[in-house]
Amino acid sequence: MAVAARLEHFLARKGISYTEQPVDQVINLDAAVIASGHSQDQFIRATLLIDINGVVMAVHGFNSSLDMDAVQQLTGRRLQPLTARQSNRLFADCDPGFQPPIGGAYDIPVLVDEDVLSYPRALMTSGNDHTLIEMDGRALRLALAGSRGGHLVIRGQATAERDALTLEEVADKLQKLYRLPPMPALALKILKLTANTEATARELAELIEFDPSLTAQIMRYARSALFNYPGQINSVQEAVTRVLGFDRVAHIALGIASVRAFDVPREGMLGMDKFWRHSLYCAFLCQRIASQCNEDKSLAYLCGLLHNFGLLLVGHLFPSEFEELNTLREANPEVSMHSLEQQVFGAGSGQDVLAVGHGAIGGILHKLWQLPDPVIKAAGMHQQSGYHGEHENYVLMVQLANGLLKERGIGDEFNPDDVPALAGALGLGEDAVAAIGANIDEMAGELDALAVSLST
Repeated sequence: MAVAARLEHFLARKGISYTEQPVDQVINLDAAVIASGHSQDQFIRATLLIDINGVVMAVHGFNSSLDMDAVQQLTGRRLQPLTARQSNRLFADCDPGFQPPIGGAYDIPVLVDEDVLSYPRALMTSGNDHTLIEMDGRALRLALAGSRGGHLVIRGQATAERDALTLEEVADKLQKLYRLPPMPALALKILKLTANTEATARELAELIEFDPSLTAQIMRYARSALFNYPGQINSVQEAVTRVLGFDRVAHIALGIASVRAFDVPREGMLGMDKFWRHSLYCAFLCQRIASQCNEDKSLAYLCGLLHNFGLLLVGHLFPSEFEELNTLREANPEVSMHSLEQQVFGAGSGQDVLAVGHGAIGGILHKLWQLPDPVIKAAGMHQQSGYHGEHENYVLMVQLANGLLKERGIGDEFNPDDVPALAGALGLGEDAVAAIGANIDEMAGELDALAVSLST
């Protein structure tokens, strides 16, 4: 059947006309929109919300997310997004993740963003993974008759009337909604020490040596073949002064200590084991790339090491959803992480700020933890292709590193990147990229061994 049974019956009973548009079978609504060839601005979608009084559907533009404060003000209710699993149970005649934005067909009360009511034409899912339906503005308004209209959208493309949500606004909402982990005490001490221009290698070593586990990991790192130091290393201070340098030791220690804020399982493509492997490879590559771009190698290393902390925060705050995301990642390696995150957290854009993706969430956490601005930007924007703005080179370095790692099956997603374009934006030619790739292959064994030691 091309249209979900309840939707088809509702539209026929109301005499509402529409046209069907077949698309290739896809994994989620995002992929269907892309496959359609139409502008995303023509699509509408549903976000499903719930409280003790029942379910409500919010209908809004595909490229937008809801302002939950505005929803509360409009309804007087503290609604929360349904998970993908709950939504799928409610829409039993639909393929998972393809709930049509016509609540009347399912006896669900509807809130509609005021912008949607002015659409001259709208495209939407029909309830399955291979067909879209299109309605003109009149038919759309008939299908949404009885809905409660209002200004619901907080996020999306900026317009003359409405700006896209800023990082500060998302951070404010994130802090209001969820209990965020503080930076671990040792990580905070290391961060404060690095801010002191008069700090010495001895002070850093003494701070690290208070923690036997961290001491062992720093020593193992310094003795690795990555640095090929010919002599003996018997203390953290020697690791700092003879091999690694102050900044690199501080950044490695900061990353190791900071991870302790999160309770995340080790297993799976998004688990702690794979996190450390991805992070170490990315940090190693960012450092190599920075040396070719005349950027700060130590800072680039830290950007690569910490860029994926948003995944850890999602796993820490939402263990059941993280497990579902982990399962989807295993089953759909070709799909972007952002699409999978949207599917898990409300089938598109529903779970308030979580719909911005783990990159932005990580950037927010880094900002709250007062990490350096390039680290914040690299984490926050590494999922955003075509980024232009502050600390652009550090974002591009992380993106290029991830693109090179995808080719080797390392990381949290494997949809291909335009590696030549990323390299070109950093002023790197084919020979430089090939040399960086050779570095990965040469040091793979040592990086894998280090990742295992850090995740245990």
